[in-house]
Amino acid sequence: MSASPAFRRMSDLIRQLDCDSPDFDAGLEALLQTRESRSSVLERSVAEILRRVRDEGDAGLLELTRSFDAPHVREMSELEVTRDAQARAFESLGASSREMLRTAATRIGEFHKATLRTGAIEHKDEFGNLMMREFIPLSRVGIYVPGGQASYPSTLLMTAIPARTAGVEEIVVTSPISEAVNDTMLLAAAYLANVDSFWRLGGAQAIAALAFGTEHIPRVDLIAGPGSARVTEAKRQVSGDVGIDLLAGPSEVLIVADEDAPPEWIALDLCAQAEHDRDAQAVLVSPSAELIAAVKSALESKLKDLKRADLIKASFKAHGALIRARSLDHALDIANRFAPEHLSLCVQQGRELLPRVKNAGAVFLGSLSSEVFGDYLAGPSHVLPTSGTARFASALGVERFVKARSVISLTAEGAAELAGPAARFAESEGLEAHAQAARIRER
Repeated sequence: MSASPAFRRMSDLIRQLDCDSPDFDAGLEALLQTRESRSSVLERSVAEILRRVRDEGDAGLLELTRSFDAPHVREMSELEVTRDAQARAFESLGASSREMLRTAATRIGEFHKATLRTGAIEHKDEFGNLMMREFIPLSRVGIYVPGGQASYPSTLLMTAIPARTAGVEEIVVTSPISEAVNDTMLLAAAYLANVDSFWRLGGAQAIAALAFGTEHIPRVDLIAGPGSARVTEAKRQVSGDVGIDLLAGPSEVLIVADEDAPPEWIALDLCAQAEHDRDAQAVLVSPSAELIAAVKSALESKLKDLKRADLIKASFKAHGALIRARSLDHALDIANRFAPEHLSLCVQQGRELLPRVKNAGAVFLGSLSSEVFGDYLAGPSHVLPTSGTARFASALGVERFVKARSVISLTAEGAAELAGPAARFAESEGLEAHAQAARIRER
């Protein structure tokens, strides 16, 4: 069977969609569906892991950790990384690495401090009644930092620092044991972010420990941080028993570019996204056929030298695309349909087009504003909604680590004025005691 005109492949590297094809919309929908990752098998296996940790505590947690990550572990104490160990990791780094971490931590902290809302919003009506909305930090937060094939100190900083800035009292970090990856930078970041405890736990079992608590792991109020499909499914299932930040799956970028965008820069931005893992998604949308052709050529050139070329190719083949749109307006319509985690506007009038963007976790304006800066040290957290959830979900920020409560204080005049309408409302709903509770305050 020949490939659809709207769904061609470039030397089997990356699919292409053309707006002039009659089946363009079908090709676009097929591309969107490559992001679907949930399955009944995954749901059942995660549910069983959660049950074991909830019912068996440390014993179940240790057995699962031995099964999935570290067969040699015998005691919970072997999984804890103390503050002294974190400090030694930080001091073992070279001066340039310590400065790099400090720069990122400072910028992340400054941004989130600038966006923090504290105290209360007050409103008084004409009767002197006082209504308030108070903002209160959560008491204890769990941070999940993915690992296994790589170490992500940036994720630790991007989650723990906003939590601490919001005023969270206790921060518990979990991250899987990795025998193959040097985690010195991760532990150094934990020290710099001043986390309270660090546990070498990964997967759904780590989420279960944070959500339900065990003999050693305290139950938290909210779990934040991205992870694998298994981790994301675990967060989905424990939501309600504990708060979660968002459901962050495989990373993705959609680049909208005009004819003046630099092809080599765009090619590298696409490769940078795809080198996360096979499930990452990198997409270019442009009305310029010439630019798309130039980016194709640049991709072929760059992939000759990149160390993760095989992984990038796998990501491109599974989820990537080069899409020709009818216009920039059409390109933005496509972007809103994708609701991508990262949206890069490599266009001349990016700020003017920004109001057209309705669905994106983070927007990068202009060709200079590569997503890589957002990954590490621009300031805003890189924990963002994925898989189209930017339609309703927000980027992680200090507000996620704060809860709001209402306060109502009525005056004598105010209670008298509101009692009648409140009682009538209660009576309309058939709630007699409600009505009497209101009318007794008329006097």
